[in-house]
Amino acid sequence: MRDRTSSWAARRGRSTILRILTVIALLGLTACSALGGPSSGGDPQTGGLERPTLRVGMLTIVDTASFYLAQERGFFRDEGLTVEPVTAQGGAASIPGLVGGSLDVAFGNYVSFFLAESQGVGRFRLISDGYQAAPNTFLLLARPDGSVRTPRDLAGRRVAVNTYRNIVELNARSALQTNGVDLASVQFVEVPFPDMAAALQSGRVDAAAMVEPFITSAERTIGAVPVLDTASGPTADIPVAGYGTTEEFARQNPRTVAAFQRAMARGQEAASDRRNVEQILPTYVRIDQSTASLINLGTFPRSLDATRLQRVGDLMLQFGLVPTRVDVAPLLATN
Repeated sequence: MRDRTSSWAARRGRSTILRILTVIALLGLTACSALGGPSSGGDPQTGGLERPTLRVGMLTIVDTASFYLAQERGFFRDEGLTVEPVTAQGGAASIPGLVGGSLDVAFGNYVSFFLAESQGVGRFRLISDGYQAAPNTFLLLARPDGSVRTPRDLAGRRVAVNTYRNIVELNARSALQTNGVDLASVQFVEVPFPDMAAALQSGRVDAAAMVEPFITSAERTIGAVPVLDTASGPTADIPVAGYGTTEEFARQNPRTVAAFQRAMARGQEAASDRRNVEQILPTYVRIDQSTASLINLGTFPRSLDATRLQRVGDLMLQFGLVPTRVDVAPLLATN
């Protein structure tokens, strides 16, 4: 009898231990799920992403290398996101898409975002930094056989910008004024970046305000010559562009925005290595590898900073793009 009783007790004890071990294992799996790395569908405690597919307004310029690196290397996929780039001529061209809902996020220069906000076109939130200027990343170029050789030669001339009232034009205005050029005498002409070299060569414009990789390409193909670095003096190291959305989208889709921010932070970090930028450029811009190796690069900041971006807003006020000072800090969504 004692043998049967002790055998039953032993079996019961083993069963109890197994149940305890099972509970501990399940608790461990739950903890790992909550504390794990990049998610495949958002935070499991919040039910996943609100919008797993994003249409993103993009420009095919050096400034967007971090986005395409994030796409190629699966940083968006790691966060449960599918991104669909939609090419635009400039940041301002994407603003209507954001307001109308055909775009969820857009890469754009800060001038365009601040101008649209101040004009009441919409209410916006910046969700990721994108690009900051460095020497020779914004240049005014002229024909090699033309009469424009110095900034003062541009008085009374036609200067190409990709879109009106954006960071390219703001930089050009600031640099020309610093060099003693009467801005009232300069005629700015809207020409897409890919068409600027041809516009120069044909004489449609006398100079073109260009960015990379179009600077290096124009120098190599038509022998374009630099006249002025427009990201110098008051605009040295000027913040150029970032990724924004509407206030409504950011409010309704906080987990999606946070996932995009995490993926872009990894993309910005990858773009800090020049070799990665050179590798990715020919995949979305029509240049060869040798041209990619020659371009002048700015920097890819890893966080939004209101103090840096306020420089842009203050320059806009100085040159009359906005009637009153734009307070940048409330526009930053820093989840």
